[in-house]
Amino acid sequence: MRAVLWDMDGTLVDSEKLWDISMHALYARMGGVLTPEVRLATVGGSAEGVMQIVYDDLGLDHDEAAMTESMDWLHTYTGELFAKGLPWRDGAHELLEELLAAGVPMALVTNTRRDLAEQALNSIGRQYFSVTVCGDEVPHGKPAPDPYRRAAELLHLDPVQCLAVEDSVTGTLSAESAGCPVLVVPNDVEVPTGPLRRHVPSLKSLHLDDLRAVHAELVPQRGDRSA
Repeated sequence: MRAVLWDMDGTLVDSEKLWDISMHALYARMGGVLTPEVRLATVGGSAEGVMQIVYDDLGLDHDEAAMTESMDWLHTYTGELFAKGLPWRDGAHELLEELLAAGVPMALVTNTRRDLAEQALNSIGRQYFSVTVCGDEVPHGKPAPDPYRRAAELLHLDPVQCLAVEDSVTGTLSAESAGCPVLVVPNDVEVPTGPLRRHVPSLKSLHLDDLRAVHAELVPQRGDRSA
């Protein structure tokens, strides 16, 4: 393991609860009611993907200008919530501090747009991350492999040398398809098991040695790429 690639929403910080608030506000603004099933479908999604789900659910035409306006409104509203502070997930801050002290390169890999990610970084702390990759900076956001491939590229590493930490189905698929072994810390959504995935209930009490052990356990299953 040469680096750790972190998802943000729901993994490092419990911001999915804030997204719940802003998603319900968006639906109220658009004259609809957000169901739990649709909300789950949007968890971890890219801005464009979320809007497609919303407009399909509300039976609206995919008018590009209207979808962009809705997307901008949602991110502005969520940014106002982010500005009040982001709650850490258990053990996340401590683990970031330990990895930083040990000199382990880290990347933030999020489907969140750059403008909103910058606000989040004001709360989380920029010092932890050698690079950051946002959903609007790659051809395709998660679940496509592009964000994790880009993060590994910026760190001058093969994705298999990086341990991704994720909480959602969308993010786990993205990291896995990029070639990263994945430490899955589920939050609001159940994530299926898989050969490149190791599930843990929480980051609490995990240390650098534990992350190295997870990576070593998963990498041999990549066959000849692990040589």
